[in-house]
Amino acid sequence: MTRKPGNEMWGGRFAQGPDAIMEAINASIDFDKRLYREDIAGSMAHAAMLAEKGIISAEDASSIRDGLARILDEIESGRFTFSRALEDIHMNVEARLAELIGPAAGRLHTARSRNDQVAVDFRLYVKRALQDLERGLSAFMEALIDRAEEHAATVMPGFTHLQAAQPVTFGHHCLAYVEMAARDRSRVRDALVRMDESPLGAAALAGTGFPIDRHMTAEALGFRGPTRNSLDSVSDRDFAIEFLSVAAIASMHLSRLAEEIVIWSTPQFDFVRLSDAFSTGSSIMPQKKNPDAAELVRAKTGRINGSLVSLLTIMKGLPLSYSKDMQEDKEQVFDAVDSLSLALSAMTGMVRDLAVNAATMRAAAGAGFSTATDLADFLVREAGLPFREAHHVTGRVVALAESRKVALEDLPLDALREIDPRLDAAVYGVLSVDASVASRTSFGGTAPDNVRQAVRWWRDQLAAGA
Repeated sequence: MTRKPGNEMWGGRFAQGPDAIMEAINASIDFDKRLYREDIAGSMAHAAMLAEKGIISAEDASSIRDGLARILDEIESGRFTFSRALEDIHMNVEARLAELIGPAAGRLHTARSRNDQVAVDFRLYVKRALQDLERGLSAFMEALIDRAEEHAATVMPGFTHLQAAQPVTFGHHCLAYVEMAARDRSRVRDALVRMDESPLGAAALAGTGFPIDRHMTAEALGFRGPTRNSLDSVSDRDFAIEFLSVAAIASMHLSRLAEEIVIWSTPQFDFVRLSDAFSTGSSIMPQKKNPDAAELVRAKTGRINGSLVSLLTIMKGLPLSYSKDMQEDKEQVFDAVDSLSLALSAMTGMVRDLAVNAATMRAAAGAGFSTATDLADFLVREAGLPFREAHHVTGRVVALAESRKVALEDLPLDALREIDPRLDAAVYGVLSVDASVASRTSFGGTAPDNVRQAVRWWRDQLAAGA
């Protein structure tokens, strides 16, 4: 393929080509070539509509369609040469089309501008990215649900302030992340509804005098309908910002689980172990096995957050309608798509890969007097104490156990009765970690039967596509 050294698309307005520095800062082809499929799809829909409305001939539309199909094949087979002198994906495709079919290519840009062209390309790309994200989140949820079912009765410590608080089950813990991922998936679906409108046909900013059919192109491209204001159509990047917002929240959830995996896999915790597939070693310490995959998921979150802040900052001072600043939107989204896709796949793999050390978890669940609340509840339920009084009595029991360096269930009954004579032998039935988790039967509680019921509910939700 041949390429002219300068950009011929500008016509007679500019007498000489751009300076090398201007070309470098102005060109976006190095990154927006990723939009080639969306650009060609948009052009095909536009050409078909122009022919349907009698704006261009059916013969020209057929030539344009065939030429675009050939360009698509050239790009996907690696035979297409992208030119920085042609600035962006739109002009690269149009220039090659002119080489292939001649003057008919010049009719393609009738009744559109690069402003609405890039807007529709970018929306199509973000729409596909959101659909991919929804599928990835569903797979992540399935992995968590499987582990929750497997460990519905595996006792572990629940934490507040990273201090042992009350016993929970590992299955219940996994389902907490299912809830987070479900909210992420809900945000994805909400975003898809809001951005499902086609800006194609808004032209530069004011619409066009040609008798185009924007509903036809919107339908051809899979949009619910066309956007309703030409100024907003070319200047709106809410859909990209909303994608980055969704991505930032979802990656934050992944990062929280990644942090827990990092902590849990330390020898000090020894709750879980990752296989070699998600770990690396040390160049100097042969005993080390590092949870690098989890650590990198944490780091990807910082990149995605940065992309969100970057695009918000780019857009915050722009007047209507289009400004070249908006060229900087795509790299932020592309990077976030890549980062989140990789992090989500890695975390799904790690969840399935985790080896759970149930014995260590169980031993840790009883540490820190984690069943103290069960003792207070016993006094309320069995002795009729107001909870605040029961809390005070339990505090004295905890202080005694701490002074003797024993667990609550290891205190003798006479010692307990010295603190409060209403305590009897039945109290030992609530002080074990198994009894504690089994008693948490309130809706949403950690009791194993609750976990199994929640697992069944979530499986039904996923099966129904809800």
